[in-house]
Amino acid sequence: MPGWRWPSLLVHRCGGALAPENTLAGLRIAARLGCRAVEFDVMLSRDKLPVLIHDETLARTAGVAGAVPQLDAEHLLATDVGRCFHPAFTGETIPSLSAALKACAELGLAANVEIKPAAGVEAETGSVVGELLRARRVADSPEILLSSFSIEALAAAAAHVPELPRALLVESHTPQNLALALQLGCVSLNVGCNGLEAKHVSDTLSAGLRVMAYTVNTCEAAAQLTDWGVCGLFTDRPDLLHARQT
Repeated sequence: MPGWRWPSLLVHRCGGALAPENTLAGLRIAARLGCRAVEFDVMLSRDKLPVLIHDETLARTAGVAGAVPQLDAEHLLATDVGRCFHPAFTGETIPSLSAALKACAELGLAANVEIKPAAGVEAETGSVVGELLRARRVADSPEILLSSFSIEALAAAAAHVPELPRALLVESHTPQNLALALQLGCVSLNVGCNGLEAKHVSDTLSAGLRVMAYTVNTCEAAAQLTDWGVCGLFTDRPDLLHARQT
């Protein structure tokens, strides 16, 4: 669509399946592969610092007990999330949002910042993230797309940085979800690829929004979605899909 400058491939959770998720190591791998955009999840620590993590607990990614909303940033930023992925990544820790944005700018990566609030702090998380992004609007900041499954978080962030493009994340395409994205002033509807149909894409494009799809890990699915008019694909396999594009 006219005016849409975003790369068509975004690496899911920084490095996809090739690195510990939501880490600076993932960003470096994405850049090394020649990718130009990444997606990552942002949640608040107990002392309200935005950090990169998907789950509300540390069990899956770090193999230790602890709830993210109940831990201070000092503890989280020292938590090893590399060892559980592979011994080669031992010592890779949870990064702050500020550190991730700095790395993206240095590596030439656009950043889809997914606001992933813990339960009960949706608006607060969006507000804190939005304020941080407003304060960082400097010449060397990466290009940013805001997104969230949470309407409250997305609206709160937009109040601080209304100029930043935003996308509503949904599991499936429905007329109600399309209407919500329009009400929120989104530029894109980001939809799960399972169950997505050509008509869903054409309806969204006709309404003036783009469509981005997650999580797309085969060249066949990527080709079909692109043919339908999907303009952005989130992938865990940038090694396969980036090679397809080059």
